[in-house]
Amino acid sequence: MATINSTAKAGAGHDHGRCIDGALTRAEALCASRGARLTPVRRQVLQLVWSGHRPRGAYAILDDMAVEGKRVAPLTVYRALDFLVEQGLVHRIESLNAYIGCPDPDHAHAGQFLVCGDCGNATELNDIRVSAAIDACARDQGFNVDRTTVEVRGLCSACRNSLA
Repeated sequence: MATINSTAKAGAGHDHGRCIDGALTRAEALCASRGARLTPVRRQVLQLVWSGHRPRGAYAILDDMAVEGKRVAPLTVYRALDFLVEQGLVHRIESLNAYIGCPDPDHAHAGQFLVCGDCGNATELNDIRVSAAIDACARDQGFNVDRTTVEVRGLCSACRNSLA
């Protein structure tokens, strides 16, 4: 069945500081259990990805790091993002060339996203039926899938309601 991991939870009652702390705590535990190093730079990049529930580009992250007094090369940020994607801690939204935190990094899964073209919020879906359908169609074509990212563009309910 489908699991919806809303990464756009900026509504009333949402404690975003707790959200970021939870993501960082999960990341530290996962990396430790996998023998992977969550270095201070990787941790900071992850924290900046989670600083909002909208996908963030590498250069926006780089700008935020410079504001904090650290001069970091773009390659350093991209390497940190590659590590975070590899560990399943963030997803790359291909069409936006941006990254968003994964609310369920404990389980490997293909990215399926609803991306609002107005506000930029993204909601992650995790529907095994979608993944199975893509895998079956690819297999029927003799195609070997390495990685799947499904991005659906449209308007979220909040933006749609604001137009009414």
